[in-house]
Amino acid sequence: MPTWMKMNLTNGFSPIMEQLIMFHDLTMMITSMILTMVMTMMWSTMKNKFSNRTILENQILETTWTVAPGIILIMIALPSLKILYLMEEIINPSITIKTIAHQWYWSYELSDKKKIEFESYMTNEKKNIRLMEVDNRVTLPFSTKTRMIITSSDVIHSWSMPSLGIKMDAVPGRLNQVSFTMNKPGIFVGQCSEICGTNHSFMPITLESISLKKFMEWINK
Repeated sequence: MPTWMKMNLTNGFSPIMEQLIMFHDLTMMITSMILTMVMTMMWSTMKNKFSNRTILENQILETTWTVAPGIILIMIALPSLKILYLMEEIINPSITIKTIAHQWYWSYELSDKKKIEFESYMTNEKKNIRLMEVDNRVTLPFSTKTRMIITSSDVIHSWSMPSLGIKMDAVPGRLNQVSFTMNKPGIFVGQCSEICGTNHSFMPITLESISLKKFMEWINK
């Protein structure tokens, strides 16, 4: 869940989400420093009743406040491009799962070792968080590279899991893919993040992260 008075990002449980949190903190720190500096300069200018004629046509000053923002933007752009590359990179996944969105539930297919198909509907049971519990959770092993192929059978949906840093649209007639690796066991929740109809808010996602040994036992049942 969101932390620090519900204003911060959720705790990261994947390497990508941890990178996103670090990038968010870096960007907010730079933004805060710029805001503080500009407000200080404006306040000192408002209090000063005299005009400084040395500022007029000052080439060094003009160069400084032209080059400095460019350097700051590069400092923000480089880690951003690195994270975008890591999010798109899919190399030798150990598990592939296909996710199909419907109005208004999700269905999943695993066919690597054994063909397994199941549907996931929201339930009224209060095992986890209200309106976020499903009858069939997605069960996957942690510390394992997983590829998810996402599509839709009717309208545009979006498979979103904030704690893993994942948000991928499910588009009819198109296969989108995303990869992730969970760091630890646990239960993670998400929702459809694309307005898809009347019951858009009633198609949650619940993912259960377990050990590889337990996952293989579940597959072989």
